[in-house]
Amino acid sequence: MPSSKPKSTVVVRNLNHNDIASVRSLVERVYPDEDTYTVSMLVGQLNRFPDGQFVVLIDDEIVGYAATFRISESEAFKPHDWIGVTGNGHLSRHDENGDWLYGMEVCVDPNRRRLKIGNRLYNARMQLCQELSLKGILFGGRMPGFDRKRKQFPTPADYLQAVIDNKIKDSVISFHRRMGFEPTGVLPNYSPEDTPSGGHATLMVWRNHDYVAPSETGTVGRVNRDLVRIVSVQKQARTINHIDEFFSSVDYFVEVAADYKGDFVLFPELFTLELLSCEAEVTPDVAIKRMTQYTERFVQHMTQLAVRCNINIIGGSHPTQTEDGDIQNVGYVFLRDGSVQMQEKLHPTPDEKYWWSIYGGDEINVIQTDCGPIGVMICYDSEFPEIGRRLADQGAQILFVPYCTDTRQGHLRVKYCCQARAVENQLFVATSGLVGNLKNVANIDINYAQSAIYTPSDFSFARDGIAAEATENTEMVVVADVDLSNLRHARAQGAVRNLKDRRLDLYNVKWKEPRR
Repeated sequence: MPSSKPKSTVVVRNLNHNDIASVRSLVERVYPDEDTYTVSMLVGQLNRFPDGQFVVLIDDEIVGYAATFRISESEAFKPHDWIGVTGNGHLSRHDENGDWLYGMEVCVDPNRRRLKIGNRLYNARMQLCQELSLKGILFGGRMPGFDRKRKQFPTPADYLQAVIDNKIKDSVISFHRRMGFEPTGVLPNYSPEDTPSGGHATLMVWRNHDYVAPSETGTVGRVNRDLVRIVSVQKQARTINHIDEFFSSVDYFVEVAADYKGDFVLFPELFTLELLSCEAEVTPDVAIKRMTQYTERFVQHMTQLAVRCNINIIGGSHPTQTEDGDIQNVGYVFLRDGSVQMQEKLHPTPDEKYWWSIYGGDEINVIQTDCGPIGVMICYDSEFPEIGRRLADQGAQILFVPYCTDTRQGHLRVKYCCQARAVENQLFVATSGLVGNLKNVANIDINYAQSAIYTPSDFSFARDGIAAEATENTEMVVVADVDLSNLRHARAQGAVRNLKDRRLDLYNVKWKEPRR
């Protein structure tokens, strides 16, 4: 009996975080001469609207990718360009209450043409639109024949009309029309890099004929269904006689936070330096190297504690020796599912560099938790607005800032900058500082802190933008419930809309993305 070659399996599904490297490889093949989607962009897309991101797999290989988000009708039909409407690819303009789907991207492997991959992606969008009972789908479509026909049709509107009248052919416009989309006008200067289209695009629209307008039920997006409880520990540094005393103290605060049914408990930066107080005082460079010897036990203990108490622990920071031999100030996040994430401090302070020879980390990204994506900015990092903006673009709704400052001026730098990060990114920022004195631990002998949980400044939030605040220089915990739905409401309908109103046509921050 002649052998038959098995048929290839084709699967259309939602994008997940494990797909990111494969999607990046795909878009590099599709756009070999252009900057492609970064890890940060793809993470932002997933975190903001996972249902709208699709991939096509043939025999487990990703050969197609589509990015989609929701947008209001008033915004969708305004003149716009690709960078502005998509938040530079991060979907920061995604509106959870938007009544239209916006197609940001469709990529098909150039080696897999004629397999109707594009059709599958468009059909997935249409199905999602109908499932969500939205008005329809629209996007800026390419018009790649325009540049060649400029002499005959000098304006993009002339060119588009000629295609509609069947005087000339345009492969992309024709494909979109076959998929049920109709061109409703031109978006000038939509994507300047698209030279075959002259930088312009056609506004393509598909209307959901099953759409039924919802009945008026009051204000949209104001239901408190996303409460997250944050516990910040303002811990006192004190001299101990044995390492077990330190872990016993940590256990106490985590258990208290768990008793209060906290989702996150946050500890200060470098709070583990208390471990050195039970040893003979040494010079700062020797002390910091000695701290790295505690890393394994610290990580093991905190991991077990997070699982036992069923709470996510933001473990302040701890000096850690990396694979290349450098010592870095590393924030550990111990999730209640038993997994551990790390975030290196990017900006060591001058003292950290001089006394401890601390090196800065190389990247910062959101951390996925059961309460949504979060970000960790260690002390000085909070004073650089690019850090918070990157995490916000990746979908973070809560930023955690463990800090350690010796003076009131240092504390206020952290406080003011964290409040600025909360306002400019429309998210929550929780801080935890170290208090108390350690007389025999070099370079951390005095501490000043007033830990807090900050909010954006708008009607939905605390009057002063402070959900909770500790008493200065007193060991205690502060607890606050933050409502993530309030963030979505503020971003969509707030008195100001900082993320949405950025002038991406004038400025943008480009991060160096590590190759993976």
